[in-house]
Amino acid sequence: MSIAPVARLHRTMGDIAPSVFLREWLRHPGAVGAVWPSSDYLARRMAACVPRSGDGLVIELGAGTGCVTQALLERGIRADRLVAVERSHNFVLHLRRRFPSVTVLHGDALRLAELLPPRLMVDAIVSSLPLRSLPPSDARTIVAQWERVLRAGGRAVQFSYDLRNRLRYEPSGLRQRSSHVVWANVPPARIFTLESARSPAVDAPEKARQAPNPWS
Repeated sequence: MSIAPVARLHRTMGDIAPSVFLREWLRHPGAVGAVWPSSDYLARRMAACVPRSGDGLVIELGAGTGCVTQALLERGIRADRLVAVERSHNFVLHLRRRFPSVTVLHGDALRLAELLPPRLMVDAIVSSLPLRSLPPSDARTIVAQWERVLRAGGRAVQFSYDLRNRLRYEPSGLRQRSSHVVWANVPPARIFTLESARSPAVDAPEKARQAPNPWS
């Protein structure tokens, strides 16, 4: 298939994304956590924190209308490595139409470890979840699961509208690798990159049993 029709489809679906986002925000403002989709610039800056190479999966949490999904694909993350997790049924339908080659799971990030097959290799987690607007217990549960599913040295990327240089819910098994403010977003946002501090020796016995994307 020619790349041009696919690119036109992505642009068309991207054009209708704000209306999909607005309808979902009117239905569930607390779950969406923002009044407008993330800017393309913020999405590209988040995607830039994810290494292009790797054999494991890249898990996107709170994929919404697909702004970050698109940026990850443009970054060079293969579609068969990318898995988007979204709780909203309407967003899931939109994402599956816009990105037919990407695995889109209808599920809750609170149960991420249950959504993924055991011992699946995960290179990175990219989260657009509104952690600050969630109940503290839910936010801690979500972030704690990143530590569980990431491989040794794997990365987690999260943005926040809280510009202070500290992620509120940071488990002991993840260390902050970097953070920077994206002033071009409205409102400005800080991107945090965390790295799994688990020893590679912990993953070594399971490495041979890791499988590629089981949904592709």
